[in-house]
Amino acid sequence: MGKLRDKMKMDMELKNFSKKSIKTYLFCVKRFAAYYGKSPENIDQNVIKDFLYYLLKEKKSSQATINQSYSALKFLYETTLGREWDPVKIPRSRREKKLPIVMSKGEVRAVFSLVDNLKHLAILATIYSGGLRISEAINLKVTDIDSQRMTIRVSQGKGHKDRYTLLGEQALRILRSYWKKDRPKDWLFPSPKPGQPICQSTVQKAFKEALVKTKIQKKATVHTLRHSFATHLLEAGTDLHYIQQLMGHSSPSVTTVYLHVARKVLTKVVSPIDLMEEEWKPKTPEK
Repeated sequence: MGKLRDKMKMDMELKNFSKKSIKTYLFCVKRFAAYYGKSPENIDQNVIKDFLYYLLKEKKSSQATINQSYSALKFLYETTLGREWDPVKIPRSRREKKLPIVMSKGEVRAVFSLVDNLKHLAILATIYSGGLRISEAINLKVTDIDSQRMTIRVSQGKGHKDRYTLLGEQALRILRSYWKKDRPKDWLFPSPKPGQPICQSTVQKAFKEALVKTKIQKKATVHTLRHSFATHLLEAGTDLHYIQQLMGHSSPSVTTVYLHVARKVLTKVVSPIDLMEEEWKPKTPEK
């Protein structure tokens, strides 16, 4: 499917898909073609549902993986091949709703205190300070740090959007110590390989090693720092709209998930049983 692959790739590039999305979609279509042993041009759409069911039952794929395949095949048939797509015949799998794992401020402090490498500490502190995605943090340039306005400029984050977020005083102090030691010139967190930013896996490994040392039992990752940023802001009384802007969420519905994990919000809610006008005591059941 060489020509078809190139055409689909061009269609995605014209729609300004990210490199990661393009790579994922092409992989999904390649796997689909390999399963049936022929080009998707010659595969009837009616069997797509069977393929998705195969991913679910035999491959035990996650809902996220199945939905990626659904989106990739929908784009291929609808946009690249110009065929009609019937969502009734080919239903999208309903996504599981999971609450994010959140660390307390004390747990974040404990992890940071056990990061030995100054560069690794600086990038983790920057992620927590601004609620950054790891991909956004590793691609920061030195010029993206504005110590006068205490902001971090995120260039072309998810959805190809620029935004500004928070640069905390403590994060700035760590960044200054790091800059005095390493003197980065272009990439704020460069890789040992010339001209490249630090690798995501390096940052993830540094976080994991520090987390293990703390003996914290939560299944936290670097992305947990982003969730913790939003939750801690909400608990401190920051308006949800501002958190949405700082996080770079396209929809407020994405940000509202933090209402479910913010402890301060929950403690403000009074149970209706405590709203009765008069204090009352239930009768003790007879034995």
